[in-house]
Amino acid sequence: MHLAVATLASALVCTLALDNGLMRTPPMGWLAWERYRCDIDCERDPKNCISENLFKDMADRLSEDGWRELGYVYVNVDDCWSSMERDEQGRLQADPKRFPGGIASLARYMHDRGLKLGIYGDMGTHTCGGYPGTNLDQIETDAQTFADWGVDMLKLDGCYSNESVQAEGYPRMSKALNATGRPIAYSCSWPAYRGGLPPKVNYTQLGEICNLWRNYGDIQDSWDSVLSISDWFFKNQDIVGPVAGPGKWNDPDMLVIGDFGLSTDQSRSQMALWAIMAAPLFMSNDLRTISSGARAILQNKALISISQDPMGVQGKRLLQEKSGIDVYWRPLSDNGSALVFFSRRHDMPYRHQTSLSKLNYTTGIYKMYEVFTGKVGTVEDTSEFTVSVNPSGVVMLYVFPPVKRRRLHANAKLHANAKLHGPAHFHHHDLDDAVPPGFL
Repeated sequence: MHLAVATLASALVCTLALDNGLMRTPPMGWLAWERYRCDIDCERDPKNCISENLFKDMADRLSEDGWRELGYVYVNVDDCWSSMERDEQGRLQADPKRFPGGIASLARYMHDRGLKLGIYGDMGTHTCGGYPGTNLDQIETDAQTFADWGVDMLKLDGCYSNESVQAEGYPRMSKALNATGRPIAYSCSWPAYRGGLPPKVNYTQLGEICNLWRNYGDIQDSWDSVLSISDWFFKNQDIVGPVAGPGKWNDPDMLVIGDFGLSTDQSRSQMALWAIMAAPLFMSNDLRTISSGARAILQNKALISISQDPMGVQGKRLLQEKSGIDVYWRPLSDNGSALVFFSRRHDMPYRHQTSLSKLNYTTGIYKMYEVFTGKVGTVEDTSEFTVSVNPSGVVMLYVFPPVKRRRLHANAKLHANAKLHGPAHFHHHDLDDAVPPGFL
């Protein structure tokens, strides 16, 4: 976990990847499924049914409420958008009542607002919701249809298929999308249907054909679901972590922040852990009614900067303490790094004491920025510091590269027990020099 590892990690991610130039950082946007599922009752639930109006509403919010400028640019349609029948030429078509303008018109709506449109398909006879899937003999037709519509991303599910169909179909769709000449990012659900791990999953191949892939089960609007998904990825971090990088990402599924199942602390935890994982940030919520608290978490510029770090190295869990505190770390560009202290406790805030040297940081003096409070501290690598972590909550730190002693002001003093939960213990020396432009 030495800082020198960051340079090595940067070199390691320069492996073969899907050659479409897309998603060099984890994609960000909005996705319908978790919040809206397959609600097609537009007569009784017109504001929430799967229809062009829903996606236009979300596009308006992304473009008008500060989301787009932060990187949230994808508006992704999921299952249940299509007609139950293909057209006379054998092409997929949108449900005419719920999408009267068609998908091409919806794509133009997104593009006019500086956004991108994602669509959903399935490598099988039917989608998971029972709508027309993509059989092997329909792959090229569907890829060209999506390109003709101006679609920017395809999520290809795997219901109603089998191992041999998936093994042939997922790579063929990648080639078919590239052959259209339109840049279309490609999200594969293939590994989730094969158990997520080798030998049934070939991650080298996935990195060559897909921009991102679902490894594990669907997320639900509950803390148990968020925690089980996170635990699977970190339990298997030595397998799935090294295969991720610019243009090819592990996808632990959607952010459910702003829905009904997570507390404020749990929402911060999901956002922090997804950023450590270099995960796609696809919200699934109602941006028309989202609370100011949830919005603040999702629009946290420092956290998004960590998520979008151009080096693209997936982080890992360093420690699981007996106290119930987990410690996570991700190397970042320019010898920076991110640390997350996460509490599995259920009782009260826990004061966790550690030092950077215990976490294998090299010798030096470090500035640390607490992502959710904005507090800044300066510590020496051997100095003990304390973080107070709420139950099921996190403390997330951006750790700047070490500075030489002469850069500190002459009157700087390093407390042996700096507390990152109390502003009285912080030092603010040379902050302007340390903070990258646009970070705060």
